[in-house]
Amino acid sequence: MTVDTDESGVGPRRRNASATREAILNSAIEAFTRLGYDGAGVREVAGAAGVTAMLVNRYFGSKEQLFAEAVDRAFAPRTVISNDPSELSERTATRLAERTSPDADDLDPFLLMLRSAANPRAAEIIRTGIENHVGRHLTDILPGPDAAPRAELLLSLIAGVWLMRKVIATPALAGMDQDALTRQLHDLMEVLVNAPPATSDGEAAPGAISPS
Repeated sequence: MTVDTDESGVGPRRRNASATREAILNSAIEAFTRLGYDGAGVREVAGAAGVTAMLVNRYFGSKEQLFAEAVDRAFAPRTVISNDPSELSERTATRLAERTSPDADDLDPFLLMLRSAANPRAAEIIRTGIENHVGRHLTDILPGPDAAPRAELLLSLIAGVWLMRKVIATPALAGMDQDALTRQLHDLMEVLVNAPPATSDGEAAPGAISPS
C-alpha cells in the first residue's frame, strides 16, 4: 500500500498498489490494441488509468516494459487454439471460422500484434509473447517430428485467415459459408497437425515438413 497526496494537496490518500498496477496494465492493453506501440503514449495510458505518467514509470519502468507485460497478459488466453490434442484441427477450425465471421467481435491480441509489429522492438516483444504462449503450447501438443515449424505454420494459417477475412474482409472469404470454411480449414490444419510418422532411422517419412 502506497500513500499519495489527495487532490487538495493537503491530506494523504491511500492507494492499493496491486489495484493501481492492474488498472495501468488494463489501460495499456486497450491503448496498444487501439493505437499500436508507436501510437500509444504513457500519458494516455496514465490518464485512462487515473494516475500520473510518473506513477506508470514507477510501476513498469518504461513504455517498452509496459508493452512487454501488456503483450504477455493479452497473449496468455487461448481463444482459438484448442487445448485438446485429439480435437486440435476440428475445434481450432471451428473457432477460427466463428471468430473471423464479419459480425464477430474483434480479437484484441491480434489487433495489438497487427498495429504494433511495424516497430522492430515491439516485433521482438510480440515474437517472445507468441513463443511463450501459443507457440509453446502448440509445439508441446503436436504429435510427430518437427513440431516447432509445424506449429508456426499453423499459426501463420490462422493469422492469414484472420487478416484476410476479418481485417481486410476480402469478398470470397468474408462471404464464405461458415460450415464450408470450417471444413476446408479443418482439412488444411490436419496436414500440419498429423505429421507423417518417422522412418526406422529416425528421419521423417517422405512428405513430412522439415525446417530445412
